[in-house]
Amino acid sequence: MKVKRILGAVIASLLLLPTAALAQADTNSPPPVVGAPTVTVQHIKVYAPSIAGNLEGESANRDVLVMLPPGYASHPDRHYPVVYALHGYSIGAEQWTKEIHVPQTIENAYGKGVKGMIIVLPDSKTIYGGSMYSGGSTVGDFETFIYRDLVHYIDTHYRTIPNRESRGLVGHSMGGYGASRIGMKHSDVFGALYIMSPCCMSPRAVQHMDSKTIAALEAVKSPADAAKLPFMTKAMLATAAAWSPDPKNPPLYLDLPVKDGKDQPDVLAKWTANAPLAFVDQYIGNLRQYRAIAIDVGDQDGLRFDARKLHDILDSYGIKNSFEIYPGTHVSNVAYRFQDHVLPFFSKNLKFEGQK
Repeated sequence: MKVKRILGAVIASLLLLPTAALAQADTNSPPPVVGAPTVTVQHIKVYAPSIAGNLEGESANRDVLVMLPPGYASHPDRHYPVVYALHGYSIGAEQWTKEIHVPQTIENAYGKGVKGMIIVLPDSKTIYGGSMYSGGSTVGDFETFIYRDLVHYIDTHYRTIPNRESRGLVGHSMGGYGASRIGMKHSDVFGALYIMSPCCMSPRAVQHMDSKTIAALEAVKSPADAAKLPFMTKAMLATAAAWSPDPKNPPLYLDLPVKDGKDQPDVLAKWTANAPLAFVDQYIGNLRQYRAIAIDVGDQDGLRFDARKLHDILDSYGIKNSFEIYPGTHVSNVAYRFQDHVLPFFSKNLKFEGQK
């Protein structure tokens, strides 16, 4: 079948991840920095009108972690830039904090001289493992949740500097995809962009859509059925919910790339249309607006090839961006990267209070 050769970006990209990335992973932890200041961690709920009423039953009240910089409480007249950090597939924000070892890595970064920022980690895990930071009637509009609902909430409840030049967006894996997608479309909201090991950037050739997988997917009639599926098969449901929703197709309200043993080219076309490498050329003007763009990926990560392609495209348009392939797997050194590269990047490239 044709679908055995051509499948959407997400499945191909996820197939390139090491086994350790398929759930909460053990990652290398940077040692504590002596004398590093303490941050305040708040667990809040943010209501997302963009997600309310979805057919999948995802809650519109989203868990969000907010990490306030040292001195936030003692300097009530001070305002801060905000960095929005997006987690990967199959984990939520709370689990991601363990992979990137926050708040310790944030405190370490401050101990090394990074300027104070508000760090926001929203939870976008869904019943099928992840929202793809996309949106539609089935799963809800998580893209709009991030760039509109969440930003509005943070700006109205915390002492932020409420303009694009003081907002950063970063994500890892599925979150790297989200940072790419949202970053390209919403440069009017964010001023600096960091993309870590992004998945799902382009359609690829794969051979994993066999008859057994097709039968397992077509047998799913409820989220409870989906919970029993293998990781990759479940990821396909998450992809379909986000990229090929169908409000007229109960009980799951989504369309799969195979139906009754036949390829569904219209579904595959929708999945391809959601690949950043397929739509990046439409948003070059937006990408030129960023104060800075960075991309990184591990040298043992199969996602490095598409990450480089994105870098090469930006270079071809003359868009300044940094690109680094560093020693590591998809997840092994992500905490070090967050501490020693991501946070210093935003400290350097966001606009702080009193800065021209």
